[in-house]
Amino acid sequence: MFNPVIYIGTLCCLFVQNTAIPASNKDSGKVVKVIFLTDPRPEDVASDTLFYHQRAIKADDFRASPRGSGPAKNEAISFTSFAFDGSSRQFRDTLEITLVLQVFWVKSSSWLRTRPPSAHTLEHEQLHFDITRLVAERFRKKVLQMPLTADDHESRIQYEYLESFRDMNRMQDEFDDKVHNGINALMQQEWKRKIHRELIAEGIQPTMQ
Repeated sequence: MFNPVIYIGTLCCLFVQNTAIPASNKDSGKVVKVIFLTDPRPEDVASDTLFYHQRAIKADDFRASPRGSGPAKNEAISFTSFAFDGSSRQFRDTLEITLVLQVFWVKSSSWLRTRPPSAHTLEHEQLHFDITRLVAERFRKKVLQMPLTADDHESRIQYEYLESFRDMNRMQDEFDDKVHNGINALMQQEWKRKIHRELIAEGIQPTMQ
């Protein structure tokens, strides 16, 4: 089961990729260049946040108390999301926009009902994290391809972020619905193959259990 969270923070980052996009005529020939950065920080075991690139999830990453009761109660809840931080600078005729993308898991908002969890439960919650990473990468690529201008770049990137966030929620809900929150083990394996295929197609190595 999945719950989303929106967070925009400040990061220490490393250069990954950039692209230059010609601006419209109203910007007097200015060029908008988008630079994406990634956060290479190692895992901090004391942190409440686990970043996707650090490792797969484990039982210790569920720190909240279980909630809900009754026959339809959830076995686990994962709190994952993606966010970006941005800055810009003008250099001659180029507006350089620097964006940092985070894909993360919030330990204090994620919980397990049964400890130790089964491998199947951990796999299900990891797949929620994988979906978040997939949508975040698609957001990054969309931004790199957008015809941004100096006047509208901020609003257009924010709009695309919110659209991607909605896409993530829809995909997470579809996953839970199709696998009946993990009850259908065969369907979960189909989704695992599908999600990992799509991650690899986007150039992302899945974080395996």
